[in-house]
Amino acid sequence: MGVDAVLNGKLVAFDLNEAQLMELIEEEMAKIIITPIGGQGYVFGRGNQQLSPGVIKKIGAENIIVVALRNKLTSLERRPLLVDTGDKEVDKMLKGYVKVVTGYREEMVYKISH
Repeated sequence: MGVDAVLNGKLVAFDLNEAQLMELIEEEMAKIIITPIGGQGYVFGRGNQQLSPGVIKKIGAENIIVVALRNKLTSLERRPLLVDTGDKEVDKMLKGYVKVVTGYREEMVYKISH
């Protein structure tokens, strides 16, 4: 359940903490690929503290890819995905509608709230 880094298709680091992530993204453009916690729908703020508000700000909302099987989204019964980063500015930045990759060449638009 850690955060790993991949560059050019190769694993370059695994189970990174916030400081290590900040160091990596200083030198390289980065994207976050994340899946919500099943049942609860939290994308950020529950179980992934390495992806701190500072890391999220540096990477930018446009570089976050949310991946979830259609069944996982259906299990939320139309409740929005959630963020609780501990930083109101970052939560506001992430709020709105996002594309969620649900399968091979499949996407859905889904709401994120806080």
